Parts: sequence; structure tokens; C-alpha cells
Amino acid sequence: MLSGRRLDLLDPTPVDIEIEDIAHGLAFVARWNGQTKGEFAYSVAEHSLLVEEIFGRMNPKAPAKWRLAALLHDAPEYVIGDMISPVKAAVGPDYEDLDKRLTAAIHIRFGLPAVTPVQIKRQIKKADTLSAWMEATEIAGFNEAEANKIFGKPDLSLMKGLEIRLRPPVEARNDYTIRHNALLSQI
Repeated sequence: MLSGRRLDLLDPTPVDIEIEDIAHGLAFVARWNGQTKGEFAYSVAEHSLLVEEIFGRMNPKAPAKWRLAALLHDAPEYVIGDMISPVKAAVGPDYEDLDKRLTAAIHIRFGLPAVTPVQIKRQIKKADTLSAWMEATEIAGFNEAEANKIFGKPDLSLMKGLEIRLRPPVEARNDYTIRHNALLSQI
């Protein structure tokens, strides 16, 4: 990693994980395999910031630790990249196992339970799906009917005032790190 840490992907340990490495990696990983409109790729870091914001709107009384879990929901992608769902399914359980091991190490590193409780995970997934709907309709070329068919019809009130931001990776990286630190300081 750029921090100098050596992360063993098959046996990750919390001591080898740094938020700066996560933020940097996610800021340079493109969602939608880069097939989006705009001057910059839509990064996983930017997506994660949006998911955390939507999760907070859905769960306004959620403790900071669950908002942090929402921000970190795709954190393993800083080293394994982002794959579209059909590719993940084709790769099979090995991808899921790797993702689970990395998630557990990341969560432990930042004081979260290794495994997110099912109810919280479901809420994060709902926020993730709303984010995907927004991304699909705003930057990935889907019309609303197509997005509704794939992601379900969204509660538009949860997205009011939110926007998809396409910007240089360094800006997304910095905002991700700042948000992470703010949430961590509240735990």
C-alpha cells in the first residue's frame, strides 16, 4: 500500500489497514466500469459518501458507528476493485469470501464489529440500491423505467437535494478521509 503497509489479501489483519490507503484506492476505482457520463469517472469513494448520506437520511437516529459502516460498505474494493454484479456472480463464492475477510479486518481496525448486524446491513443495502438508482439515471444512461425495473422504484424524498458528483479523485479521496475521521471521532 502507499502507506508502506503490506496487506496479505488472503489473510488480512487490521494492523495493516490505513484509512488513507482505503480512501486513495476507492477514489481511483471507477463505478460502472467507467461507463458513465462526465469528465471524471464516478469513484467508489464518491459512491460511498453518497450511500452514507442516504443511510443517515433513512436512519436519522443511527449511531455514528453504523454510519461509519455505511461509509465503509465497499471498502474492500480499495484492493480488489469494483466488479459489476454479473461478474461477481460468475466469479462465485471465492470473491464473497475474500470480501468478507477484508471487511472483517477493516471493521476491526476502526472499532466496528467484524460482521455487521443483519438489520443494519439491510439498511445499508437499501441506501446502496438508492444510490445505484441515482447513478443509473443521472450518469449511466438509464431512463427511470429501466432503473425502476432493476433497482425498484425509489423513495425520491430520500434523494432530495442530493447530486452525483464527478470530480478529480484527489477531492473524493480527501472528502472520504475527512468524513471517516469525523464519524470515527463520534464513536
